[in-house]
Amino acid sequence: MAATTNQLLSWDTSLCIHINRYSSYQRIATFFKSVSRLGDGWFWGSMLMAALVLQLLSGAKGVAAWLPILTIALTSAVGVGLYKILKVKTVRPRPYQVHQVIIMGERPLDVFSFPSGHTLQAVLFTCTLGSFFPILLWIMIPFALLVALSRMVLGLHYPTDVAIGGMLGAGLAQMSPFIHRLLTTILVG
Repeated sequence: MAATTNQLLSWDTSLCIHINRYSSYQRIATFFKSVSRLGDGWFWGSMLMAALVLQLLSGAKGVAAWLPILTIALTSAVGVGLYKILKVKTVRPRPYQVHQVIIMGERPLDVFSFPSGHTLQAVLFTCTLGSFFPILLWIMIPFALLVALSRMVLGLHYPTDVAIGGMLGAGLAQMSPFIHRLLTTILVG
C-alpha cells in the first residue's frame, strides 16, 4: 500500500510540475489567471443570470422561475461546506509551497490544496445547471475544463486535487433533483 501511495504521489508531483511549466509563457499564464478569476464566481453568476432569463422567456413566473436557481445555490452551498471541511481536515500544502520549481501563477483564496474548490464548483454548476438548461452546456463544459486546468497551470493544485474536486462536484450535483423536489414542496406546496 505504501509503495502504491508513493507511486501515486510521485506521478501527481511530476504531472503537476509538467503542467505548471506552461505558466512560464506570459500569454498562457495571463489567460489561465483570467479563467481562474472568472471561476471565482463571476462566470457562474452570469450563467445563473442567463438561466433566469431563459426561465422567464419560457413563461415561468414567480417562485417557479427561481426554483432551478435556488436549487443550484443550495447545492453549491453544500459543496462549499464540504470543501471547507476537507480543506481543514486534510491540510495538504499547495504545490508551490512544497516544490521550488513550481511557479505560483495566482494568489490562492485559502491556504490548503485539497480538494480544488474551483473545480468542485465548476463541475457542480455545469452538471446541475446543465440538467436544467442543456443549452448552456456548450459554454459551461469547456469553461469548467479550463478552470480545472488553470488550477494546475497556476501551480495551485495537484492533479489529484483537481480530479477529486471534480468527482465531488459531480457527486454533489446528483443531490440537486432531491433538493429541487424539497424546495418545490416547501415553496410551491
